[in-house]
Amino acid sequence: MTAFPDITPAIRAAAPGLRGRLLANQSLADLTWFRVGGPAQVLFTPADEEDLSVLLAALDSQTPVTVIGLGSNLIVRDGGVPGVVVRLGGRAFGSVEVEGETLRAGTAVPDVRLAKAAAEAGLDGLAFYRGIPGSIGGALRMNAGAHGGETTDVLVEARGVDREGGLRRFTHAEMGFRYRHSSAPDDVIFTSALFRGRPGDRAAIEAEMDRVTAAREAAQPIRERTGGSTFKNPEGGKAWQLIDAAGCRGLVMGGAQVSEMHCNFLINREGATAADIEGLGEEVRRRVRETSGVDLHWEIKRIGLPLPRS
Repeated sequence: MTAFPDITPAIRAAAPGLRGRLLANQSLADLTWFRVGGPAQVLFTPADEEDLSVLLAALDSQTPVTVIGLGSNLIVRDGGVPGVVVRLGGRAFGSVEVEGETLRAGTAVPDVRLAKAAAEAGLDGLAFYRGIPGSIGGALRMNAGAHGGETTDVLVEARGVDREGGLRRFTHAEMGFRYRHSSAPDDVIFTSALFRGRPGDRAAIEAEMDRVTAAREAAQPIRERTGGSTFKNPEGGKAWQLIDAAGCRGLVMGGAQVSEMHCNFLINREGATAADIEGLGEEVRRRVRETSGVDLHWEIKRIGLPLPRS
């Protein structure tokens, strides 16, 4: 496994008041659904929003900062991730509070938990989150959606910390949402968000969530080591149909495979490396481009460095 220089002593010297956990050369593979990838040079788990601000304000401006959430829509390359990887968790970023017709959630909250909290409060409009296997932070960054709903439909505002450690608030308009994308500055680490539902019948909302769950289980390889939808749907089309038409269903590269069940999903079939998975995705893109002229765009986030060629 690649080992980076240990920069944790320098970070602690620059930010002696840090209360969160700093780990040097920490493996990230177990933090991703694919179960692949190299280490973080430093993995930082802040105690709370203030602790995150302290780190970012003290960190050298040349040190890269990368954020990961539940690791459900992520490939960590085999060479690992240089700089500081921030992973939010715990009560400070993992709570949901209901305030009338709104819900305030930390960005480490799984999407499914937000959906359940809304249902329990009798708030409709957020059941679609039951079908998204990520966290609120990722949903904000990519305008996550499923089953007819998107984050843009329910978000009121988001809160985060920028690269200089400053606290930022973003209105819905300032998020600049479009399909699977937000225009919020890349250097902002979202910490919480406010959502608005509408009064509804709890039983009806829970029935809709059950429908979403059943549809997902019937159509997606959710029990495999996968990363969710691999490519964004092109305008006016479906990525899976183009992949299927290109003859890629079941295609194998190393230990990675295009799912037989849903061919817009890649799976770690048997001992895959990150290079196997990403390489398979690029081969799918090549074949789709060759057969249809459509250039598929990755929906899965890919971070870090490849292993150097031997």
